[in-house]
Amino acid sequence: MAVQSAASREHDGAVTTLEALAQLQDTDTRLDQLRHRREHLPERAELAGVLGEIGRWDRRRTGVAEQRHEVEREQKRLEDEVAAVESKAGRENDRLYSGSVTAPKELEALQAEVASLRSRQSDLEDRLLELMEAAEPLDAELEQIDAERLRLTEESARLEAVIAAAEREIEAETVASTAERDVHATAIDPNLLAEYDARRRRSGGVAVGRLQHGTCSACSLALSAVDVDQLARLPSDEIADCPECGVILVRGSADRRSRGPSDPAEGQERSEISGSETHPSSEPLR
Repeated sequence: MAVQSAASREHDGAVTTLEALAQLQDTDTRLDQLRHRREHLPERAELAGVLGEIGRWDRRRTGVAEQRHEVEREQKRLEDEVAAVESKAGRENDRLYSGSVTAPKELEALQAEVASLRSRQSDLEDRLLELMEAAEPLDAELEQIDAERLRLTEESARLEAVIAAAEREIEAETVASTAERDVHATAIDPNLLAEYDARRRRSGGVAVGRLQHGTCSACSLALSAVDVDQLARLPSDEIADCPECGVILVRGSADRRSRGPSDPAEGQERSEISGSETHPSSEPLR
């Protein structure tokens, strides 16, 4: 399949159709690499790790904060109870010494009640002190968690800035490469371009390879001597596939040879061989 003869393109100083295809493939490969680079920036993995760490610290903080809130609730309950017991003990103590109670048994009962309330208040205050001591390591842990989370948040912001800068750079390269692709695509017959695009979709992005010293650049496999010879005899702009991987092969001048009588030296060599076979030597045998 020839879209335009090699002779007319080479005469005009333009690239051949196959060379235009190769340039298009190079540009598409670069665009694929840019997309892959954008999706797999190393900072993305780092950011994911940092965000994961933030999530773990947040879950840890939630657990510690729940413990701290439980201590705080219990502390508030004890403080209220201490205040109530203290108030009641004060009132009973005032009655004891107010002179309003004169009966010995009633005075003795009031004294016992005040002593019991003071004892209860002391027990509550001891428990309250224990809770305050229990809150200290929880507060320290919350402070440590908040400090670590702040550090991780700052690191995530730094990584996001690096990613944003890299994305801007990649976007600029993508825009330039896309414009270059459009230029290459306009030099190719629409039917051939459609075939190229279809092959790229089927093969995961590679539809064209270069034949370099008998090796296909797409699959990196060396072709047989017979295949290389057959490809070398094709017109420079004729579409041919790699027999190993099926991509369109672009042959350079080193991989092509002249065909038929257009090569004077080859024609002369064939003529001499033919003549020697047709006219045997007349020299008599001795």
